[in-house]
Amino acid sequence: MDDGINQLRRGYEHAVDYLTTERSVSPSSSSLDALSALSGEFPDVGSEGSETLDLLASIGSPATVRSNGPRYFGFVTGGAQPVAMGAAALASAWDQNGALPAMSPAASTLDETAARWMIDALVLPPTSTGVFCGGASEANLIGLIAARDAVLHRAGWDVPGHGLAGAPVITVITSAEAHVSATKAVALAGLGRDRIVTVPTDHQGAMDPAAFAAVAQEGFSGPTIVILQAGNVNTGDSDPFADVIPLATEHGAWVHIDGAFGLWAAAAPERAGLVAGAELADSWAVDAHKWLNVNYDSALAIVADGAALARSMRADAAYLPDTGERAPMHLGLQMSQRARGIETWAALRTLGRTGVAEMIERCCALAARFAEQLTVAGAEVLHDVVLNQALVSFGTDEMTSAVIDAVQADGTCWVGGTTWQGRRAMRISVSGWETAESDVDLSAEAIVRCWGRLRS
Repeated sequence: MDDGINQLRRGYEHAVDYLTTERSVSPSSSSLDALSALSGEFPDVGSEGSETLDLLASIGSPATVRSNGPRYFGFVTGGAQPVAMGAAALASAWDQNGALPAMSPAASTLDETAARWMIDALVLPPTSTGVFCGGASEANLIGLIAARDAVLHRAGWDVPGHGLAGAPVITVITSAEAHVSATKAVALAGLGRDRIVTVPTDHQGAMDPAAFAAVAQEGFSGPTIVILQAGNVNTGDSDPFADVIPLATEHGAWVHIDGAFGLWAAAAPERAGLVAGAELADSWAVDAHKWLNVNYDSALAIVADGAALARSMRADAAYLPDTGERAPMHLGLQMSQRARGIETWAALRTLGRTGVAEMIERCCALAARFAEQLTVAGAEVLHDVVLNQALVSFGTDEMTSAVIDAVQADGTCWVGGTTWQGRRAMRISVSGWETAESDVDLSAEAIVRCWGRLRS
């Protein structure tokens, strides 16, 4: 009988098969061609659920990029830990709406605890308020909306009540290497990309503190938001928070840190110096689905002043109970929402403080191992490898692009490409919980082999 429980079992069996079957990191051309079997017109007559799951597994699984495996080094993508996947399966069965405590006491408890534990792990002020959301792009937007409303509130303007028309103009200051998700959030918050003042960076992509001091010395023209970065998406380096933040706050600016993956350096004692002073900011954005390796989509927006966050996000209606408890719908953009904190709670409880630190340190050591092996082979690493990122050139831009394409087609590992300070580079990001030294060695060997074929 094709009942719901059998369908759940069938889906579980396919999931286990997917995770335990050795696969090329990149899908084959024939697998991509087969995807047409999943498209077509909307059917008039439905199918058995088990048949749908079988089709999904047989056609969909071979056409995936094995981004949750140990040899995927693109886009700062970490694979979900088994305990997070197990928690996600249970949470999916619960199917709880995490908007209000009344909707799910279990989800509410786990959400609040996971947010508090993340704030603790990242060594941020314990009185801060965190809310789970879809990703760092949304977390940046939440932080900047709170920042926008707070700096205008100080200037006597009520954005939730009066809107932005006629409001004092806000100056936004970023580094020249600000991530696109932060500048996108600036636009979505109505602050205007064209109003951004950019500060030069050093050879690692970190903001030049002397250049920022010069901007501050000239004086901020009206309400100001400064956006800093923990973890440059190319080099992994961070802005000099301890130098910049006190000066910014002295001049009345709100400081927001886009820390999608780099803020996790604070959780590892040997890397914490890279983000020293980050705790002095007013708001932060950080992903759980990157370096903590939980399921997509999960991030945390954190604001030091919880009242400022609630002032921007709160939405009341007669049918909504107000018990005074922490309610995610009053802290973020969504009302109805998946109970995202469950997987993060499971991952943090399983790893503990020492486990998180070990995972961060191991990935950084593996990135350095990658860089060392490729340097020995004759490639050029374009920066100091300080975190989990390595940028590599194979001579000319044309050769570098060709090596990237060849490696992606080879299927041993997956690496991306970027342009760094005018040069084409292979971008290697070591972010997965499962990656071992053997995976790095095998991948470096494949990269050198592809390069050798192109040279010959």
